[in-house]
Amino acid sequence: MPRLKLVLEYDGTDYVGWQPQTNGPSIHREVERAVRALVSEEVTILAAARTDSGVHAAGQVVCFTTRRALPLKAYWMGLNNLLPKDIAVVEASEVAEDFDPRRLARGKTYRYLIFNRRAPSPLRLRTHWQIFQPLDVPAMQLASAALLGRHDFSAFRASDCQAAHPVRELREVSISGAAGGEIAATVEGTAFLKHMVRNIVGTLVEVGKGRKPVEWVQQALESRDRNRAGPTAPAHGLTLMKILYGESLQSGAIGGGAAIDDELD
Repeated sequence: MPRLKLVLEYDGTDYVGWQPQTNGPSIHREVERAVRALVSEEVTILAAARTDSGVHAAGQVVCFTTRRALPLKAYWMGLNNLLPKDIAVVEASEVAEDFDPRRLARGKTYRYLIFNRRAPSPLRLRTHWQIFQPLDVPAMQLASAALLGRHDFSAFRASDCQAAHPVRELREVSISGAAGGEIAATVEGTAFLKHMVRNIVGTLVEVGKGRKPVEWVQQALESRDRNRAGPTAPAHGLTLMKILYGESLQSGAIGGGAAIDDELD
């Protein structure tokens, strides 16, 4: 039976997140409904990341196994006719039968968008955290360097995070842009704690506003105390950009991978 890998893009504004919830529609439920309608079978969808309520994706990876073999073009074209307009399949490929999008992932890349000008932007309401006070981007860039590498990220972990341990490794924390326009924070790591990226961004914004000095981020990290770091940035500025796999996995072959111990993002 063929096993299909799909790359999804979605606007998470009107959803309770990837995971099914009782209080509203989920991305998972919409995707699974569409796949089942296409293949006329009760398939189960597995995802690489469990994005939180309001969080978007440009590169979510999901997979499923089906008895119905269709041309790859039929999967993405057919599913896009069945999905809501704020969810789309941008790529479909066949993978080995034991491909697991979460267990075999080697990391994820997130982007957080801020729009920083004195006047609001109605066009960016669903995708950017709008901050009207000019931010000191160079100070934010300097402060972000303390977060690179392998650390105990307890200070950036949600209070209800269920992850087994708080140690994570960040390979990139970069800030681009300038006050008066769009500012983007890109964070890449092997795995993430619940609200970790949003807590990092909220902390860096405190530095950007001049409320805290650059060295405060290092101090917050070392404290391992959530109360010593900044507030949680709003969910709607966050986008899951890419799931990272080894070269053999990108081509569909199954090889070694590091299990990701993630919470909701």
